Amino acid sequence: MNKLCSQPRYKNDIRAPGSFQPQQVFNTFAYQVLALLLSDLLALALAWRFAEHWNKFYSPIPPQLAWWELLSLPSLFWLFATCTFLLFAYRGLYNFSTQQKNYILSGQLVSVVYLMSLVLCYFYDPKLDPPRSLFFTAWFSSIFLVIGLRLVTTLILRQFDRYHPPVSVFLIANGDRIPILGKVLQRRSQYKIVGAALACTANAATTIEKIKASKAREVLVENLPQTELASTLYWQLRRLGISMRLIPSSLEMLHRRGVPEVFAGLPTLLLEFPLISGWDYRFKRLIDVFGSLSGLILLSPIFVITAIAIKLSSPGSIFFCQERMGLHGKVFQVWKFRTMVANAVTLQQTLEQNNEINDGVMFKIKNDPRITFVGRFLRRTSIDELPQLFNVLLGQMSLVGPRPLPLRNVERFATWHHIRHQVLPGITGLWQVSGRSNISDFADAVRLDLYYIDNWSFNLDLDILIDTVRIVLFGKGAC
Repeated sequence: MNKLCSQPRYKNDIRAPGSFQPQQVFNTFAYQVLALLLSDLLALALAWRFAEHWNKFYSPIPPQLAWWELLSLPSLFWLFATCTFLLFAYRGLYNFSTQQKNYILSGQLVSVVYLMSLVLCYFYDPKLDPPRSLFFTAWFSSIFLVIGLRLVTTLILRQFDRYHPPVSVFLIANGDRIPILGKVLQRRSQYKIVGAALACTANAATTIEKIKASKAREVLVENLPQTELASTLYWQLRRLGISMRLIPSSLEMLHRRGVPEVFAGLPTLLLEFPLISGWDYRFKRLIDVFGSLSGLILLSPIFVITAIAIKLSSPGSIFFCQERMGLHGKVFQVWKFRTMVANAVTLQQTLEQNNEINDGVMFKIKNDPRITFVGRFLRRTSIDELPQLFNVLLGQMSLVGPRPLPLRNVERFATWHHIRHQVLPGITGLWQVSGRSNISDFADAVRLDLYYIDNWSFNLDLDILIDTVRIVLFGKGAC
């Protein structure tokens, strides 16, 4: 075997933990864990307070389950809370990663704790009958409050991201890809490249030593070499307390949905549909209808004020209506508040030569002269997109999904770009919250859309909505 690709040898099992790394616990992100812990504690405490108040009209907690009190909360609550915190920590909901934003999982784990308590209660005393009103009220309100407060806490925490020191990143990729990935990271102020190595040397002892010497906190990897043990690099980095990020292919995205299973003596990934399938998408559509209808009602004063401002600031209609490509190539009319002069479409032909998008698929220039004074404010605050709530209500769009683009852009698509039309377009999407102002090549935007499709879950939609609200409220785009 090539000397560069030789495997480092360990006296112990490769999975055995390495020496304690203080940065794994005490680092600049520790306050995030504390904030999430306090958020969960507050949510559980409020749920129990509400349940206790409601339960006063029925029966009290049996004395067999009321051992002591702390901060006016019964011992049973602290037992529930401890089990919840331990389960959350085990499933990574307090990690410094996207897993802490898995809101749906947090609700599921709360349910696991409550359901397991029923089993334990039976074995503790089969004759014991805990108050059903207390149990079910605390259960459902805990789910609602834990998810709700986690959403709010995440929204607040992300405002402090800009104050973090740069994350030191070590690159591992093919020789032609290292400069490209380096430029991508350099455009993001929160990342600092501290070293690089070729992909063929990913599992070499010399590469591991370079990573240790660089004091990298994360390793970004693309095109890992084929080896008998694909997870070698992962286990080595885990021993060092260093996070690993893989740039996946579409095939690897599909692998993530599989369940490891030995089939006829062969290691396989089983991809099967759940017994009750499609509930998450139906729930997404329910949220679309409820959210768009509520938004139209609650934001109606903003609609009126915006319409008056547009009419007074420049001649022309209040709304801008344009044909865009939707699901499966179906063309529909998208609605926006007008932010440009009345003849903006005609003027675009004379401005095409100034287009800043490299491949020319989209049209974008800084300080576009067609945008009106009021229009700049509407775009900065995203108020111009609000009329698309009507498109969502009509089923032409969703709250979250790939942005529908003008026909002028679609005509310039490469064949693979059309994959994004296999899902319902959205008002906001992964592209919009991932640094849209830094995207200079449409292919980068499409890759984000494909990532969204490959990894779609209702939780991902929630996360994108939270980021969208943060950007709109605090006027800062995603990093």
